[in-house]
Amino acid sequence: MSPVTLKYPRRKYFRAFLHQLSRLAFWLLADVEIIGTENIPKDEPFLVVGNHFSFIDPVCFVRIFSWRLEFVGGAEMPHAPNIVKFIPKLWGYYPLYRGTGARESLRAAEEILKGGGILGIFPEGGSWAEILRPPRPGTAYLASRTEASILPVGLVGLNDVFPLRLGKRAKIKFQIGAPFHPKKITGRGRERRKQLDELGHEIMQKIAELLPEGKRGSYSDDPEIRAAAKEFEAYPWGDKLEGEVVGEVH
Repeated sequence: MSPVTLKYPRRKYFRAFLHQLSRLAFWLLADVEIIGTENIPKDEPFLVVGNHFSFIDPVCFVRIFSWRLEFVGGAEMPHAPNIVKFIPKLWGYYPLYRGTGARESLRAAEEILKGGGILGIFPEGGSWAEILRPPRPGTAYLASRTEASILPVGLVGLNDVFPLRLGKRAKIKFQIGAPFHPKKITGRGRERRKQLDELGHEIMQKIAELLPEGKRGSYSDDPEIRAAAKEFEAYPWGDKLEGEVVGEVH
């Protein structure tokens, strides 16, 4: 779909149903605590960012926000069980084919924010570890291009939901931080890339503040935790192309 002709918002009634279904599912499967709903911006576009430790993280955003939420996310889901891979497609999202630049989806995301929409993205670019890692450049790029508010969300305890245990619900917490506006990116060339990297790290630091110290990984104040996080910092798709370009990558 061309970003110029994309329809937003879309799938209103079906998404409203899925949103209510997510509320029921979380009520049945987990003891959920949501903190900071008063921080959710009203009547303005915003970019929702969060840590990505579990394959069910996008469902958390669906639970917290309304049917107007759009997503950009990885085209392939190598860490999700096959049985749940259809769920993001039910909601509808713009796939990012890792290693390709994903220009069409990023342009669509930009149009959504410039049109007053809500967009969810996980800056780390995948859920291959349970600690915070450095961001991919896409989130900072979108924030700088649109100057939309950024809403950080900390997701805690999702990896305790599965496997299900009879009579015991996992305790999970969604902590919504205060929205903030990114600094304007003014540089060119290497200076622009440096400013985008700084913005990316600022976004991750805001997310880190909403997580327990032991989960902050590369953004922890504890040097031992940061050192231990080094082995997870490398981007698994750094030298690969994903999806339609060269076939599936797992």
